[in-house]
Amino acid sequence: MTLPPNVHDAEPIPAAAREAIDALMSSGDLFRYTATQDAPVALLEQEFAELLGSKYALAVSSCSAALFLSLKALDLPRDARVLIPSFTFAAVPSSVVHADCIPVLCEVGDNYRINLADFETKLDQDIAAVLISHMRGHTSDMDAIMALCEARDIPVIEDAAHSLGTTWSGRNIGTIGRIGCFSFQSYKMINAGEGGILITDDADLVARAVIMSGAYEHNWQKHKGPRGDNSFELAQAFAKWQNQLPLYNLRMSNLSAAVIRPQLPELMRRVRDGRANHDYVAERINSSPVLDVPAPLPPEVRAPDSIQFNLVDMDTHEIQAFATATAARGLKVQIFGQSRDNARAFWNWQFLKDLPDLPQTRAMLMKACDVRLPVRLKRNELDVIADILLEAAAEVKGRVAA
Repeated sequence: MTLPPNVHDAEPIPAAAREAIDALMSSGDLFRYTATQDAPVALLEQEFAELLGSKYALAVSSCSAALFLSLKALDLPRDARVLIPSFTFAAVPSSVVHADCIPVLCEVGDNYRINLADFETKLDQDIAAVLISHMRGHTSDMDAIMALCEARDIPVIEDAAHSLGTTWSGRNIGTIGRIGCFSFQSYKMINAGEGGILITDDADLVARAVIMSGAYEHNWQKHKGPRGDNSFELAQAFAKWQNQLPLYNLRMSNLSAAVIRPQLPELMRRVRDGRANHDYVAERINSSPVLDVPAPLPPEVRAPDSIQFNLVDMDTHEIQAFATATAARGLKVQIFGQSRDNARAFWNWQFLKDLPDLPQTRAMLMKACDVRLPVRLKRNELDVIADILLEAAAEVKGRVAA
């Protein structure tokens, strides 16, 4: 039996990052506000904003921190209701709770996108903000979402942790809502172990987020606006909020920025490789009548580093048999709803009161599978993964026929 490739290692750190890390370690200058100007974190923010086509960026300790600060920057009242998809990672409802708001969950369909009918119904239930998770990089209908929210003057935050490099109708995901949040955790397109960043075109929002992230005294002066911009608008916003907001100290260190910055030029190559890998495996496993990879929506050009697919016409016993068969061949397949205590199954978010049932999302999660496809994988390695999935499906299907 040919063993599958190791899909658990993250993307390797390029040599340029190692050189930057060595230089930084020699200086010992790890705190973002020690430098008088052009600290690695400040440069990262400017470069990332330019890369995505946004005016401002704020680098922080994690994407969860970015989501939390985005909600706080909107200045929502305590117990404001925030609408989120029910298929997301536990960090998303957690960020809403930490911001003293109440998560409201909407249904998600078999294609991993929000159910727009349920979304619209719940949008009219005293919703103060929407936090859309592009979970595992699957983009819901952003045209419809934005139209519905703009008609009601409801701000939208994009959780784009899995979507760096994805576009919708040519626009970068994360730039469509008021604020976009990204992750640099190891299993993302850019690997810093931990880290996050938010982007926005709103000077007032970013000023509030910068101060609350931990820009005490006048350290906000070390944050940059767009190149060539005298940042008068930003300076006015900072002056307005100086000493008016609590500090949560969610800053990114210069060490993380030194790891991230040399990877930015690698992004589009990684996106192309990841999409090619995903589409190749998807085409192969879609040949099975019991494996289904949902197609992207027409305006969406994805940047995947994993693949999700549904098990078709299998009962619980057969689903477990499929998981056992893949594991026996050396490939662990995560089935979201079948994994005990999975942080992506909404019924495990026991920190939320009065969890709804959400039968459509529950049914999807019980048959939705997840396999990492690091962008570094080669065609022969992808074939091993696809072969294992197809063989396991055929084995289960054969048992059913017998």
